[in-house]
Amino acid sequence: MRKNKIKEMWRNGQHVTLGWLSVSHGFTAEVMARQGFDALCVDLQHGLSEMQDVAPMLQAISQTDTVPVVRVAWNEPAAIMKALDLGAYGIIVPLVNDAEEAAAAVAACRYPPVGMRSSGPVRALHYGGPDYFNHANDEIVVMAMIETKQGLENLDEICATPGLDAVYIGPADLSFALGLPPRGDNPEPLHLETCNKILAAAHKHGIKAVMHCASGEFAAGAIKRGFDMVMLTSDIACMAAGAKTQLDAFKNGLG
Repeated sequence: MRKNKIKEMWRNGQHVTLGWLSVSHGFTAEVMARQGFDALCVDLQHGLSEMQDVAPMLQAISQTDTVPVVRVAWNEPAAIMKALDLGAYGIIVPLVNDAEEAAAAVAACRYPPVGMRSSGPVRALHYGGPDYFNHANDEIVVMAMIETKQGLENLDEICATPGLDAVYIGPADLSFALGLPPRGDNPEPLHLETCNKILAAAHKHGIKAVMHCASGEFAAGAIKRGFDMVMLTSDIACMAAGAKTQLDAFKNGLG
């Protein structure tokens, strides 16, 4: 089976860069995949994509060595299994509140006897290789998002969930949970302190910690703080920033 670059990098003590796809188009996915991210996530929770968009986007990503990841819209087994069957090598599950929910997410990602994933990797078998069934349980990365009051209250139990590879911080919803206005790259001391608490809990239980960022600068700071993976920008953010840069240059050129 094709090795999961995310797990290989983590085993080697390296940090992983993650890009984000909010636009539901294969060409956008291909362009982003060619920029050098270690992994790239198709967002089914807040992005424009639906499940029917996932296959062509994963095919586009698969032209490169970028690892295909999907954030599902909810902790729902059928959607998780479908994304995996289409070739996702990583699953991000939002709004995980307790160990039971974390265990359910893991079970949906693992074949029996470890989990409850159904057999039917229609595209994953072609992408992953003919021995996919033998190694998928070891190669697929499962990440649970910690971003609610309940998730914080049950942080240690979630991090101790067998088979969970990482916890993933959603900064805007975490801001809500802390009584703060939602924003990315939140500099509030309480937010930073809470993120560091999540990081420490993850490492205490031998799993990884991932930070969702809104800029390369903040993402670099997260790596220096000890995070193992950072999401540093999205297709929409890059498009808007690039357009604004050229418009500003044009206006400045006119004096």
